[in-house]
Amino acid sequence: MEKISVAVRFRPPKPSVDADADSPSFSGGGAVGNREWRIDDSGISLLHRAVPVPGTSFVFDHVFNESVTNARIYGLLVRSLIRGAVDGFNGTAFAYGQTSSGKTFTMNGSGADPGIIPLAVRDIFDTAAEAADREFLIRVSYMEIYNEEINDLLTLGSEKLPIHESLERGVYVSGLREEIVNNAEQVLQLLELGEANRHFGETNMNVRSSRSHTIFRMVIESSAKHQTNSEDAIRVSILNLVDLAGSERIAKTGADGVRLKEGKHINKSLMILGNVINKLSENGKQRGHIPYRDSKLTRILQSALGGNAKTSIICTAAPEEIHIEETRGTLQFASRAKCVSNCAQVNEILTDAALLKRQKLEIEELRKKLQGSHSEVLEQLILKQRNDMHKSELERDRLAMELEEERRLRETLEHRLAEQKMSQNHNDTDISVEQFADSSQLDVLKTPDSKRTPDGFVASRSRYLKDAEFSPIPENLGSVADEDLWMQLNKGCITDLDMLEMTSDFKCPPFPEDTTAVVPLEEPIDVRCLRLETACSSDRQQLEDSKARCTTLEKELELLKEENSSLRQELSKSKHDTDHEKEGLIKELETERSKMEELKQDIRLFSQAFSQRQGHLTSLHTKSKAIVENCKASRVALP
Repeated sequence: MEKISVAVRFRPPKPSVDADADSPSFSGGGAVGNREWRIDDSGISLLHRAVPVPGTSFVFDHVFNESVTNARIYGLLVRSLIRGAVDGFNGTAFAYGQTSSGKTFTMNGSGADPGIIPLAVRDIFDTAAEAADREFLIRVSYMEIYNEEINDLLTLGSEKLPIHESLERGVYVSGLREEIVNNAEQVLQLLELGEANRHFGETNMNVRSSRSHTIFRMVIESSAKHQTNSEDAIRVSILNLVDLAGSERIAKTGADGVRLKEGKHINKSLMILGNVINKLSENGKQRGHIPYRDSKLTRILQSALGGNAKTSIICTAAPEEIHIEETRGTLQFASRAKCVSNCAQVNEILTDAALLKRQKLEIEELRKKLQGSHSEVLEQLILKQRNDMHKSELERDRLAMELEEERRLRETLEHRLAEQKMSQNHNDTDISVEQFADSSQLDVLKTPDSKRTPDGFVASRSRYLKDAEFSPIPENLGSVADEDLWMQLNKGCITDLDMLEMTSDFKCPPFPEDTTAVVPLEEPIDVRCLRLETACSSDRQQLEDSKARCTTLEKELELLKEENSSLRQELSKSKHDTDHEKEGLIKELETERSKMEELKQDIRLFSQAFSQRQGHLTSLHTKSKAIVENCKASRVALP
């Protein structure tokens, strides 16, 4: 296990700026005012009127003041990562801090003072050239995370790239362009191209403020030049150089509109990064779930945070008194990060997954063919062959993903079609009596037993009980029931003859008076078939119309569901933003309260001193008055 290396760098103080009455006034340096930071070789402490403030002392691996150059920071903090990356260890270095604290200058630098990224690029190629017994293949990529969307800075129009994970590659960004390079100049040209495509903006605190997190990645593959076995291991390491956007306070940056939205996404991803560091710094039994997936930044840097990588963090801070609270938060993040341990191991691949191993035979064939040609032509052909092969692999992966998506979509459609066929068959069998407008159609579908009987009532039974109590039907029952018979059967009760046509669950509807609807018994079969076909076609048309209406209603339901989900997401996002702003306002209120208490204490001390001085003046005035009176009395006493 190896601890993360953490250093803190204070930028030079900015000259004082006269602001208007509504905006804050930025002090000229760290020593102006009542509070200031005292910087030692490896320690930082906050002083209030030259007295240390309890709980504000921090110790780190290195602490740099404003006079330290980027080259010295690189030599003490990052050079060991480069050596390890060439030897097969994963490495990550990133700058963390508030906006306008010097992160981009630390990572990119300037022409007179190059930053960590250009120094690391040159050092990698120099170190690889010194390893005479190994052969290297280096490829680079450059991405940014802007408003929680991943963009490829080396390819225009390549936006919203997805994140995937596999056993061979681990966590990676699909569709990201990777360029194979041979020297540092090619890499620096790609860096210039990426910086031109990066999102920058102007705020009250910075003229050229970074509005996105950038990750510059170098994949280093190496193998022995003289391999005795084709199954020898190949080392594959990944070096991440990250320039984070700075945390912001709206009251200081004055952001609104697009800048405000960018600041919210930046603060959210940095907050999740802080949560991940907090979880990793806890004890193993109390750690619990680590929220890597809550942000794309922490998801991509998952192996660098508590995983298989050597990691260095440069926390940048501003020395002005107005930024003391932000600097304190940065130092607290750095102190927690110092408690995180990684387990870095050499990454060796024994299979054909490494790009270098798969290209060896083709490179050797090209060298044999171009043995007498110029070396520059040979290197260009080799580089072109490598790039073509790498692009073909990326295209193959993309096509495989698209094929998988098409297969899933086809299975979903087949399942839906099967369900629709089953529901259609069910609807066809459930044809009720109400669907038939013509009573003759209902008569055709009925069995002979269900046809209407004549108006006369015929009673016929073979056996009856002889006891009159249980068998009220008389023995001399005729074939036709008349009114006297009904009186005898019902014992004098009047019976509604219409009720006799009722069953327990169904009452036969009365015949319509319209005689045109009644089909004659001698209707030709052809006419009846034609009429039934017409009715069936109309029923089919009604069924199709109902299906179309059902499809339309389903689409409207899906749209309403999507709108509902989007509204819920916006509501949760607004709640989260409101809570975050509320927390910031509460913190600012606490700060203002502490300042007010300090001001009250100063006023109280000043009042005590003023009262003491007023008492001295009163006593002095009384003494002087007594002396004057004594002098007057002495003058009167003289002759």
